[in-house]
Amino acid sequence: MICLVPWRFLMPRASVVVLSFCVQFLVLVFPVTAKDGQPSPGAKGMAGAQGTKAFTAKQLGLTPVKEKVTYWIDTDGVNPGVAGCHIGTDPKGKPNGRLFGEVCQSGVILIESNPESGKVHPHKDDVGHPDLFDCNAWCVGKKKSKGVCEAVTGPAPCAKSARCVCN
Repeated sequence: MICLVPWRFLMPRASVVVLSFCVQFLVLVFPVTAKDGQPSPGAKGMAGAQGTKAFTAKQLGLTPVKEKVTYWIDTDGVNPGVAGCHIGTDPKGKPNGRLFGEVCQSGVILIESNPESGKVHPHKDDVGHPDLFDCNAWCVGKKKSKGVCEAVTGPAPCAKSARCVCN
């Protein structure tokens, strides 16, 4: 390991081997995940909540803007069973034409916009932090046998969205 090379001159060789093993063990025990942070306050404690992930406007198919802060309203709050729409607004809540629906990251993982329904909230540098939900775990938490993420028609004004569907 490159970062340990200078320590060979300061520590006995056995210490370098032990330290190298410990670092490799920690990487295996605590792998890097796709999430950036803890679940949002609305998702905290909900079955299937995996944490939040930073998404830029460009990643969501929107044209980036130059403003340092953009404003948004979520139509469904944190509700994985309901397809939602994130609507761009001015600071007072007037729609500006930008929008995106919730999305399936995979057949099981839902990208669920937040926070609560109808609240104007800022995105610094046009970056949002939606929650990631494991739809199967969310559905099992609802006493269903299994669940999947399904792309669906979005609520107006979004043409497309997604939700967790339980069986």
